[in-house]
Amino acid sequence: MNPRRSGSGLARDCCGGDRWHAHSHPSASPPAPPAVLQPLPPGTVLAFDFGPRRIGVAVGESLTGSSRPLATIEADDNARRFAAIGRLIDEWQPVLLVVGLPCHPDGAEHDMSARCRRFANQLHGRFRLPVARVDERYSTCEARARDHDGNARRAGIDAVAAQIILQSHFDATPRR
Repeated sequence: MNPRRSGSGLARDCCGGDRWHAHSHPSASPPAPPAVLQPLPPGTVLAFDFGPRRIGVAVGESLTGSSRPLATIEADDNARRFAAIGRLIDEWQPVLLVVGLPCHPDGAEHDMSARCRRFANQLHGRFRLPVARVDERYSTCEARARDHDGNARRAGIDAVAAQIILQSHFDATPRR
């Protein structure tokens, strides 16, 4: 990830994390080291690939680190979208939700980044579950590339992208 620089000596990456650049302010002291990623709580995790027309959903198990595409929500209005998400949450009883956060290849914010952050905040506010935001660069491209025999089209490219987002979160986060 190539974070953008700011004048404070800190750079904000596309997922909202601060990174220290000593060469930005040689006389300033670095901030405290970033918190270590907390181990994933044991249980089911739902992941979302948010889009203006569709939301891909994947499900996984944090103990095994396995994931699979689950569904694609196609609804025009937020009430129907969140109703469908609520049904999935009731069915799967997740311990964590994961939302993909799109970034440009250089790590800069994407046009959809703010909308995805808002969606993540809405999930947390409505369902009172922890929500992790994950860099989703290239997840849809990778989902399309995996579609050699048309399976991703049947499962929904967006659901496969959500699986890629969830799997990257599992791969980057320690398990208990």
